[in-house]
Amino acid sequence: MIASLASPLIAPLVLAALATVLAAALRPRMAALLGAGAAAAGFAFYLSLLPGLAEAGRVTQPFMAVPSLGMGGGLAVDGLSLVFALLITGIGSLIFLYSSAYLKDDPRLRRLAIMLLAFMLAMLGSVTADDVIVLFVFWEVTSLTSFFLVGFNHENKAARHAALQALLVTGGGGLALLAGLVLVSIAAGTTSIAGILAAREAVLAHPAALPAMLLVIAGGFTKSAQVPFHFWLPNAMAAPTPVSAYLHSATMVKLGVYLLARFNPLYQDEAAWQAILTWGGLATTATGAFLALRETDLKRVLAYTTVTGLGTLTMLIGIAPALSATAAVTFLIVHAFYKAALFLVAGIVDHETGVRDASRLGGLGRAMPLTAIAAVLAALSMAGLPPFVGFVAKELIYEVKIEGGQLAFVLVAVGFLVNAAMVAIAGVLSLRLFLGRPVPTPRAPHDPGPAMLAGPILLAALGLAAGALPGFVGSRFVDPAAAAILGRPAPVALTLWHGFTPVLALSVATVAAGALLFVCWGRLVPRLRRAAVIDLAGPAAAYDRGLAAIIRLAEDTTARVQHGSLRGYLRTLFAVTAAAILATLALRGGFDRPTFDWATVDARALAFLGLPAGALAAAIAPTMFIAVLSMGLVGFATAIIFLVFGAPDVAFTQFAVETLLVVIFAAALVRLPIRRRSRRTTAERATDAAIAIATGGATTLLLLAVLATPHDGRLSAWFATQSVPAAHGRNVVNVILVDFRALDTLGEITVLAIAAFAVTALLRAGRSPEETKAP
Repeated sequence: MIASLASPLIAPLVLAALATVLAAALRPRMAALLGAGAAAAGFAFYLSLLPGLAEAGRVTQPFMAVPSLGMGGGLAVDGLSLVFALLITGIGSLIFLYSSAYLKDDPRLRRLAIMLLAFMLAMLGSVTADDVIVLFVFWEVTSLTSFFLVGFNHENKAARHAALQALLVTGGGGLALLAGLVLVSIAAGTTSIAGILAAREAVLAHPAALPAMLLVIAGGFTKSAQVPFHFWLPNAMAAPTPVSAYLHSATMVKLGVYLLARFNPLYQDEAAWQAILTWGGLATTATGAFLALRETDLKRVLAYTTVTGLGTLTMLIGIAPALSATAAVTFLIVHAFYKAALFLVAGIVDHETGVRDASRLGGLGRAMPLTAIAAVLAALSMAGLPPFVGFVAKELIYEVKIEGGQLAFVLVAVGFLVNAAMVAIAGVLSLRLFLGRPVPTPRAPHDPGPAMLAGPILLAALGLAAGALPGFVGSRFVDPAAAAILGRPAPVALTLWHGFTPVLALSVATVAAGALLFVCWGRLVPRLRRAAVIDLAGPAAAYDRGLAAIIRLAEDTTARVQHGSLRGYLRTLFAVTAAAILATLALRGGFDRPTFDWATVDARALAFLGLPAGALAAAIAPTMFIAVLSMGLVGFATAIIFLVFGAPDVAFTQFAVETLLVVIFAAALVRLPIRRRSRRTTAERATDAAIAIATGGATTLLLLAVLATPHDGRLSAWFATQSVPAAHGRNVVNVILVDFRALDTLGEITVLAIAAFAVTALLRAGRSPEETKAP
């Protein structure tokens, strides 16, 4: 057991879980530093897997297996999982360190650290899961934790709205994903991801293959903010900067991309998969780039460029050639480095100046030289200039698009415009902010301490180092991950210089076009913002209108159904019950009658006469109190039936329950302010009588049909034979209640407990404060 916990696959999860618990007992800043330590330790554990992956290609570990439910469980790390796990833990450690200084005087820092740790645990579980059930459990935890993180400033209405929007969009996608995973598992006959991929032919031959694929795509598209679900990501910028940098640039939003990449070996040859991912990703890249050019808020600009990056990754997965998988992994790493660095820089600028509007900033480089260096390095990688690894990724992506066959022209044209926009935005995030004449700001700008600078400087430097050593990065990380996406090895040598090629010419033209856009940015933004149709007809507006319509429908339905009349509720309940029973009997031909032999009727059957007697007495009772006592007669008659027909334990339970109910109801009636008898009109009485007769008659017909059906004793026999060996009990009724139907019994107990609390509150409602005090 201890050896299992020390496994490099399980140890990071255990460390994250323990740190989540321990952080609650620490001071806020110490909680954040504990998170940094747990993330760094997890990074070391995953890094130790490199030699094993080089030999075997995959490392596995049992985890959360439930064989009785057909759930194999298990964790597994291959090249793709390793890249994601290293990004989650590596960038996570820097985010925790950054948070310790960014929110050092905020008492809520402890809560942020706890939620970030829980989120990191869920992310690591998602990308290392080798079972679709395990994957889905962790997937949903990422949605829940991100809800709390986006709504961190819950006093702010915009933050609450953004958190709810993110939860509804990604949660809805999660439900679609669950349905897709269930269908895929049924088709493959296993919940193991490796088993599903191995059973590719069976999965694709299943009648539900296409719906399952579409549901999986829906889950990935909502999580990774693909068009038309992209609108939730920019709104999530209401979260603090550490959250935005961690969740919305480097990790959570890429979880949908991970899902699509993980299932790509299953669907990569399917035309629908290729078309949806390619065109959906292409639309997302163009939409994100265009909307980014309309923004001046630094975090929203970065959010829309993240949408563009996510669209690029999705498009590359959809394009079939092997080179696209290599380009996707390379760009995944590039994007995580420069985007997390720029988010952290944006947070520093906001933290030190009190402004994060790019149009109101400038000349910060003199006062913030170290921050400027980090921003410029990250922006150069974002713009795709050599010798940064961003240049390597951009060259690969252009090469993939040029080889795109009939789609080549469209892919290259859209890619050129998008990349030019990214160059311009990179200039805005670096040159415009840090060069030129200083602009007055609410706070005097200066470089922050090492805790806040470490993240952006290290991440920007890694972009430069990876560009200087593309062969090392390619052989150790990119090639194994690309092989996992393709389902087969497809090594591609990464190099910084490819010679004078059409791809290089495209890169030069892209930088030139981006420089022109950068020069025109100040005049372009207001013109794009005046295009009001984007805000009025986009998916964000459709979401708001749809949510408002749902709320109006709920209010209208509630007003009609919850009208406050108990008698009205009972009329509806019994009328619908009677109609449902009669309709079912009519449609299924269930009006059968059993045959009775009156000569065999036992004298004990006279006990049944107490039931109609009690019911009739309750119906004609002049007061509520007498009606309650008459209803008690029905319960006691039922107990006598159990007693005389050989079920004494059930009979005594019924006696006890009925006695308590009569006493409680009688006590309640004494306390309730019933001042007059209810007066019903003749029409109301006739309606009530008709509903009562219909309900009683439908129930009688149903019971007669059941008695006319041949008895199937297999279930009873199974309970009798399994009572002792499986549940170690000889009282079959008790065994059924507490073992075979344990959850059902627990639910009944819970309902009774809730009812008891409700009765207690009702009895105490009319008493004065002095009367309710404990003696």
